[in-house]
Amino acid sequence: MLFSFLLAIICSFSATAQQAIKAGPMVTHADMRQVTIWLQMSSECNVSIQYAPIGQSSLSKKTKVYHADQQDNHCLHIVLDSIEQGKRYAYEIFVNEQKLQISYPLECSAPPLWQWRTDPPTFKVALGSCFYVNETPFDRPGKPYGGELGILNSILNKKPDLMVWLGDNVYLREVDWTSKLGILRRYEHTRSIPELQPLLGSVHHYAIWDDHDFGPNDSDRGYVLKQEARDIFKQFWGNPTYGNAKQEGIYTTFQWGDVQFFLLDNRFFRSPNKRITGERTILGEEQKQWLIDNLVSSTASFKVIAMGGQFINPLARFENYATYKQEREELIELIAKEQVQGVFFVSGDRHYSELSELPSSSSGISYPLVDFTCSPLTSGTFSTATEQDKNPLSIPKTATYVHNFGMLEFGGLSKDRFVSFVMYDNMGNELWRIKRLAEELGVKKK
Repeated sequence: MLFSFLLAIICSFSATAQQAIKAGPMVTHADMRQVTIWLQMSSECNVSIQYAPIGQSSLSKKTKVYHADQQDNHCLHIVLDSIEQGKRYAYEIFVNEQKLQISYPLECSAPPLWQWRTDPPTFKVALGSCFYVNETPFDRPGKPYGGELGILNSILNKKPDLMVWLGDNVYLREVDWTSKLGILRRYEHTRSIPELQPLLGSVHHYAIWDDHDFGPNDSDRGYVLKQEARDIFKQFWGNPTYGNAKQEGIYTTFQWGDVQFFLLDNRFFRSPNKRITGERTILGEEQKQWLIDNLVSSTASFKVIAMGGQFINPLARFENYATYKQEREELIELIAKEQVQGVFFVSGDRHYSELSELPSSSSGISYPLVDFTCSPLTSGTFSTATEQDKNPLSIPKTATYVHNFGMLEFGGLSKDRFVSFVMYDNMGNELWRIKRLAEELGVKKK
């Protein structure tokens, strides 16, 4: 009888610990010394993480205890600060000193120290945008707009090292974008779905936003809750930095191997699409100069610029960068004049995917400028383009009108680096693959 009583207490504690977690864990930014793990808890509690190199449990470490409280909506960013470069770790979550039993792998990595030692690492980066999760009471009547959540497992099965979310990562509805509470509730609902958790637990995640996870459709710098939207974005993601010292915007940069990623903010500083007078800008002057400064200073072979809307597509349709023609041309001209090597773009937004290429003869840049558009993950798909919507710079046979995700595969020896642009459907079937050597993107052999 005493044994049954003690067993009931233990089971009660275990259930309490298991129920304490609302979403996550999610692996976020990593460098050679530390990795950050994000979680959202259901209520106030104490949380720690135990971790060890895979296959070396005797070398386990444990983080300090973090306290989840209401002030941060019970979100935690727990730092694993005894990481060794180049190793992959397994980790476990402890809530109020009780270990959570999680049925899928929890793993993370530290980038290798390869400079002056070996060839750059081979790695893969998943790409996706437009992630709509249905919630019937708040969805528009009729056929559900979201679907095919199995795509999340398809991404995980490809074993990417990183995933960059290219905006519209949640879809704020009319009930959401009028209050900070509404924005929070939408993030919580999307982040907590069971289908998403295994992908979060073992792939490093980075993100930008676009209009639907910033505010209303086509929203811009005039959105009255843009600071509140920024606050919640920071709570729910784990990028290394967010915008400038004045706490404006969410743009940032990080590097993995010989690839540097520039995550841009195309909403916080954006002048309205319909504004007739005044300067037309998407990035704003400060972010634009930040981008060029960091592109020029970068020593990475590849420089990947991520933004919500298409950059290369020359059609001034919807929210392509071509609708802000002067700023688009200015950026291209600056890349050309500063002789920045190895630049290409990744983008989302359009509800279809394609690979676009701007010839060097049209840009003044010494190599073709590429834009890999990946959209949508689960939201409605764009029907086959009409003649007025066909992108003249789209590489033949890359236009994709089904739920999909993209993959960047970086590989090759130091002097022969390459990147492959790969497109998959929601089941993980490869639709097309295009390989570009580093030298084809202007990178000089070392």
